[in-house]
Amino acid sequence: MKSTIRWAIAAVLIGISTITASPTFANNNQVNIYSYRQPELIAPVLNAFTEETGIETRVLNLRDGMVERLKAEGINSPADVILTVDIGRLMDIKDGGVTQPVSSTKINANIPEHYRDPDGNWFGLTLRARVVLASKERVEQDSITYAELADPKWNERICIRSGQHPYNIALIASIIANEGEERAKEWLIGLKNNLARSPVGNDRAQVQGIFSGECDLAIGYTYYMGLMRTNKNNPEQKDWEASVKVLFPDQNGRGTHVNVSGMAMAKNAPNQQNALALMEFLSSPKAQEIYAEQVFEYPISPDAQPSEITKSYGELVADTLPIVEIARWRAAASLLVDQVGFND
Repeated sequence: MKSTIRWAIAAVLIGISTITASPTFANNNQVNIYSYRQPELIAPVLNAFTEETGIETRVLNLRDGMVERLKAEGINSPADVILTVDIGRLMDIKDGGVTQPVSSTKINANIPEHYRDPDGNWFGLTLRARVVLASKERVEQDSITYAELADPKWNERICIRSGQHPYNIALIASIIANEGEERAKEWLIGLKNNLARSPVGNDRAQVQGIFSGECDLAIGYTYYMGLMRTNKNNPEQKDWEASVKVLFPDQNGRGTHVNVSGMAMAKNAPNQQNALALMEFLSSPKAQEIYAEQVFEYPISPDAQPSEITKSYGELVADTLPIVEIARWRAAASLLVDQVGFND
């Protein structure tokens, strides 16, 4: 390939090189990463990897079309490691045939079995707790269950993003996995009846809805709270975050539903040894603490600690249902959303 293709990304501003195409992507001192995560969030942990190993990291930031791109590139793909978020996206890259199984005693020792693919095609790195966010001013209680969100006492008091968004599909799938489809449907109808508005916006918009008084409760991920608390570009989000408290559902029962961010080795990785070295590093408690400090999620390794900001929201007791079991019910969850007209 004579011409050089460059994918411009923000990573060049923070010390991570972009991936450039060349006649061969094999390089003893390089690992190429296709990442769904924003470059500034993964920069510190990748820089730590390079400092420890001397292996350079090159990143392509892909928000959409990850599977399609990897399929199109085929054996000519430069990708060694894939970083993405949500169990749905992890299953998509496996089902799309663009990953390869990895067997590593180091990774398996760091990542609990219920947070990794049984075939070794992907591994979780951080946990994302799907919690209830409540108005400090208007909600007195400090504990809640998911079932309670369907209680009529919350009529017209709850905000949520689209029921078809992957984050909510995973939550609904976890309800199905734990309680069955019929109970999940009843719960979804009850939740819909308690909405203050039609599902709209992202998780931050739900916190804004509480701040403005449009709703008293919202469903969202805890890591958005940390991102809002530290947001220098949009300081008004600090006020939104300060107006709510985090309630971890079902702490005395099965635990709070968690999703994952994760990693995989690309099917045609030209630098497999470097890819394995990076994946083993990312699974380590040291790397997970660096990563968690940036993304405000919970490390999966039991030997790693969350950031101080994440700790401030309370202790997480997570549902230990295998993440692949939740993934199995995604299609059924999506169908239920349409059946009850949740987004109408």
